Amino acid sequence: MTDLLKAYNTFFGQDDTLIRLFSPYRICPLGAHVDHQHGIVSGFTFNSGIDFLFSATDNGKVEMASLSFEGLTTFNVQRQMEEKQDNWGDYLRGAVWALQRDFHLRQGVRGIVKGSMPIGGLSSSAALLCGFVMALDKVNTLGLDKMQVIHYASLAERVYIGLNNGILDQACVVLCEKDKLLYFDTDKSDYALLPFGNGQQPLPFKIGVFFSGVTRKLTDTDYNLRVTECKTAAWMVQAYEGLPLKNLKDTRLREVDKQLFNRHKDKMPERFSKRVQHFYSECERVNKGVEAWKKGDIATFGQLMFESCESSINNYECGSPELIELYHIMRRTEGIFGGRFSGAGFKGACIGLIDPKKEEFIKKHVEDDYLSIYPQYKDTFRVFFCELADGVDFI
Repeated sequence: MTDLLKAYNTFFGQDDTLIRLFSPYRICPLGAHVDHQHGIVSGFTFNSGIDFLFSATDNGKVEMASLSFEGLTTFNVQRQMEEKQDNWGDYLRGAVWALQRDFHLRQGVRGIVKGSMPIGGLSSSAALLCGFVMALDKVNTLGLDKMQVIHYASLAERVYIGLNNGILDQACVVLCEKDKLLYFDTDKSDYALLPFGNGQQPLPFKIGVFFSGVTRKLTDTDYNLRVTECKTAAWMVQAYEGLPLKNLKDTRLREVDKQLFNRHKDKMPERFSKRVQHFYSECERVNKGVEAWKKGDIATFGQLMFESCESSINNYECGSPELIELYHIMRRTEGIFGGRFSGAGFKGACIGLIDPKKEEFIKKHVEDDYLSIYPQYKDTFRVFFCELADGVDFI
C-alpha cells in the first residue's frame, strides 16, 4: 500500500477519496484449453495479483499509471474509444469500450496499478480487466453483478484486444473463494464452489508458481490458431454427419457428441482429431478431479493435473521447450503432488500443488535442474509459493 500511495501522490497529488481494490491472479488446475469450446473447467485464485489505488474524476478522464509497465495511460470515457495503441493501456480502453455498448459512462478513474508477479500464465490480463471494470462500475454506480463483470471483461479481451479465449480467466478472478475449488460450466455459466474433502479436511498444499523466465503476449503465439483448429474440427464432424452448419466463429466442440467424433475421427487430419481428443479427455479429467477433491484425495487430483499437461503437450501441441522441461522436472520432484502449464502454455509459467513442508527442497531442486539446462534464464527464473485467496474485491 505504501508504494501505491507514494506513487499516487507523486503523479496526482494527495487525495482523501482513494479507493483500493485487489484483483488476484488465477490458475486452472484442470480444464486447460477447453473454455473457448464451452467446456467445463476448474480454478483457484491466490494471494498475488494486481493492486488498484484510484479515485473518480468528474470530467470522465482516465489517468492510470502502472508500477509494472512504463507510460501513463490517458483517455476519456465520455468519448468513443480510439484505436489500440499496443501497450498495457489497451486493456483499460477495452474495458471502457465494452461497457460503452450498454452504458453511458460519465465518471473516469485516476490511479495506480501494480502487479506482484512477472507476466505469463496467471491471467494478469483478466485480473487487470476485471479490476478496472469494477473500478468503472464503482465510480459510475452501474450496479453490475458478478456475471456482468465477467461478461464485460471477457468481451473486452475477445473483441477489443483480439484474443479468442473463453471466460475461464474472468470467471476465476471474479467468482473464486479462498480454499475452495471453482467448478464452472462455460457453456451454461453454472458453477459451484467446493471445499476440499467436503470441508472436513484442511488444505494439504500450497500453490507453486515456477516462471520459466520467458514472457509472451498470447496474441503473438499460436493461441488463436488452436482455437480455430478446435472449431474447424467440430465443423468437420458436423459436416461428415450431414448436420446443419453454423458460421465457423459460432461453432464449438461442446456441440459435438463424442460418439459422432469417434465415428468420423479417422477421416480427419491428425492435428484436428488431436484437438478433439484433448477436449473430451480434459473435460473428463475435470469431473474426475472434482470427485477426488470432494474426497480429499490430493494424490489423484495431482496425478490428473500431470495427465492434463501430457495431453496439452501431445494432443493440444502447446508448450515451449522451456515449459516442457519445467514440467518434466516437476514430475520428478518429491513433494509436488501435481502440476501443468499455466495459462495457454506457450511460454510463461508452470504451476504445481506442493507439500508446504518441502518448500525449500522443491525450490532448490527445480531451480538447480532447470538452470543447469537453461542457464541463460538465471536472472529471470523465479519461484513463488502462494496461498489460495478470494476473488477480486474492494479493500
